Amino acid sequence: MKIAVLGLGIIGSAWAKNLIADGHEVRCWNRTPREFPNFTPSIQEAVSGAEAIFILVSDPAAVQSVLEQILPELRPGQLVIQSSTISTEWTLKFAQMVHGTGATFVEAPFTGGKLAAEKRQTVYYLGGDPDVVERARPFLKSIAGAVQHIGPLGTASSLKLAMNLNIAGVAQTLCESLTLCRAAGISDDTYFEALSRNSSRSGTSDQKEPKLRQRDYSPQFSLKHMGKDLRLALETAASLSLTLEQTAHLKEAYDRGMKAGWKEDDFIGLIRGLE
Repeated sequence: MKIAVLGLGIIGSAWAKNLIADGHEVRCWNRTPREFPNFTPSIQEAVSGAEAIFILVSDPAAVQSVLEQILPELRPGQLVIQSSTISTEWTLKFAQMVHGTGATFVEAPFTGGKLAAEKRQTVYYLGGDPDVVERARPFLKSIAGAVQHIGPLGTASSLKLAMNLNIAGVAQTLCESLTLCRAAGISDDTYFEALSRNSSRSGTSDQKEPKLRQRDYSPQFSLKHMGKDLRLALETAASLSLTLEQTAHLKEAYDRGMKAGWKEDDFIGLIRGLE
């Protein structure tokens, strides 16, 4: 299949390499030019004639910039798979832009970090009409651990923000819990052994345990990106007349972490603000 991958960050790079390895004709583009297989510096060239176009960039402004550049090239029959984490409001706006060209739009935010992407275990949340979702599946199946149809356009974006809100909250509680034990003279070995037998053990605690033990804050998922997702979650909640008090307080901690210069580090590095 002819596929364009727009955005070669940690996850986009892994998806692109796996799609290339599968024998697809993949053209890759990134806002900052880089050495990468099948890289083209022209975004218009990358999408011309592509059957599917993956968009995986940082935030709504970046998605809008990408779309504004490729809209003149889009044609009926092309499928835009938008996998950046954004809100329902932006998803509906961008879908309208794409549909105006005759091309088709599906939202496909995902869960799973670098290792999941490399091991083809990304879990995709799809939003859109059932027939459009079925059109997207062939492009996702070889790089996905699972594909879940959430509902109409916009629902997948809300679910993705809810999942990240949950992860951020669990991670911050993990950091506070571990910091309390360290201050009380309890070793990390004892702490994580106890956690392994406790009902509060989670996928997040399992994933972040090695990084916390080693004080390794290299990014699996950066503080700035999780902070952006918390902001979008709060904006979405406000549009639904909801108040998320814990998330609002946590967003303040993320803001402090970014001011401290940790925005490119893994979000678990926020533990330094407690220490």
